[in-house]
Amino acid sequence: MRNRALAFLLGSLILILPLAASCGAPADGITYSARSTPTPVTGWQVGNLAPEFNLIDLDAKGVSLRDFAGKPVLINFFATWCPPCREEMPYLQQVYDKWSPKGLVLLEINIGESAATVRDFLSANNLSLPVLLDLTGRAARDYAIDPIPATFFIDSSGVIRQKVVGAFPNLKTLENELAKIMPQ
Repeated sequence: MRNRALAFLLGSLILILPLAASCGAPADGITYSARSTPTPVTGWQVGNLAPEFNLIDLDAKGVSLRDFAGKPVLINFFATWCPPCREEMPYLQQVYDKWSPKGLVLLEINIGESAATVRDFLSANNLSLPVLLDLTGRAARDYAIDPIPATFFIDSSGVIRQKVVGAFPNLKTLENELAKIMPQ
């Protein structure tokens, strides 16, 4: 009787142990550590890695997003003829002046206009923002820009944490969004 009970117990353990070992294991058979996180895909949506771009600044110097790896980046797509873009520029200038010394990279990306047009606009509006020229519209397509202005808040890992379409109504609203990417 003892041998039978022992045989039953051993047989039961042989069946139960593999099941217990697999409880909670991912169905795909991959083991994940508690610290691993999947790498986000590149794209224009919140949670994606921001698409890379290679543009020129107003001095015809090449600039790419990877130049700012490890830093929080605010990208604002605009055009000089766009009234809402023009309205929010003073707030962007204030953010640039206040937050750049704290590590923020602010990039204005002008869509389709010449360096001369943009320079005239900056001068007429007393702005000193760094502007990149998207002469072909490729960066605007990669970021799915329609309409403008459109602003992206990218954290120091290169992940888009917020996208805002339309003009910021005031400085406070703009700075509230910065909390998503700026270290406190």
